[in-house]
Amino acid sequence: MKNNIDKCIHCKLCTKNCDFLEKYNMDLSDFSKKDELAYNCFLCGKCKEVCPKDIDGRNIAINMRQKKVDENNRKLMDKNYNMLLKEKKPYIFANYKNSKKKSVLFPGCNFVSFYPKTSKALINILSEYDIGVIFDCCQKPIEELGLKEDANKNLQRLKDTISKENIEEIIVVCPNCYYFLGQKLDTKIITIYEKLVELNMGEKIKDDYLPLYYPCPDREEKLFFNTIVPFIEGEIKDSFKDTQCCGLGGCAGIKEKDIAENMAKSISLANEDKLFTYCATCVGNFRRKGFKNSYHLLSLILNIDEEVPLGVKSLMNRALFKFK
Repeated sequence: MKNNIDKCIHCKLCTKNCDFLEKYNMDLSDFSKKDELAYNCFLCGKCKEVCPKDIDGRNIAINMRQKKVDENNRKLMDKNYNMLLKEKKPYIFANYKNSKKKSVLFPGCNFVSFYPKTSKALINILSEYDIGVIFDCCQKPIEELGLKEDANKNLQRLKDTISKENIEEIIVVCPNCYYFLGQKLDTKIITIYEKLVELNMGEKIKDDYLPLYYPCPDREEKLFFNTIVPFIEGEIKDSFKDTQCCGLGGCAGIKEKDIAENMAKSISLANEDKLFTYCATCVGNFRRKGFKNSYHLLSLILNIDEEVPLGVKSLMNRALFKFK
């Protein structure tokens, strides 16, 4: 990953727009020399959005993380991430029992955690069209920790299944999975919203306006969101553009708890009484931090009323899909 840091003109726009950089009074050029802060970056991409030289702090952070791992015999020495690694390296709740189809749903980790009712309904609906399902982690969290080789190794299970079962299409629910798997797989990747349009299914979301929160991976190109537009009738309002991240990006919350907390709570500054998004992780964290009127567009499109479980129950939900 190139970071183009030599192009930095020290305009400080990145510092002014990033809580992390502001805390340490540094710009991206300074950050590139502080590898001790590699895991404190939220990988949200806000710096690249405002940088006149198109420098991406995500690349800087990930390069430093990978270098640290390489210097430690390809191991992550920080024990703060042990629970995450235990769950996702490889994913302990993987389930490939229903993968023998040309088209398969790939719901990812957190959607089934926070929306088990919606997930079950979606799986049942798609099964009527001979569409299977794979439960696994896309491995983005593992690669972002600097464990690129481990991520690729763990992804091989998915690649082998695609080859063995002649899978022609992966249907994703999560924006992170969409962009990450799009770089890793040769197989066709589409969003669940594209598939619903194809099947002529799903209800329109009708409102005068929808205060929308764009998840970090989709902010720049909005390729994922563009597939949701056919389901929206009403003005789309970018109400939360001043919220840098939901607080869970880049696994940085472990290092920067105060910043993560403030990020999640900053949505209240928009003075909106509700929030719509299409990332289950974002909804879960916003609700966890007190903004209860946070909604996932997919549940609304499928007309499923679901209470979002928080805490240990969400983890239990993820585990239950191992046996579906």
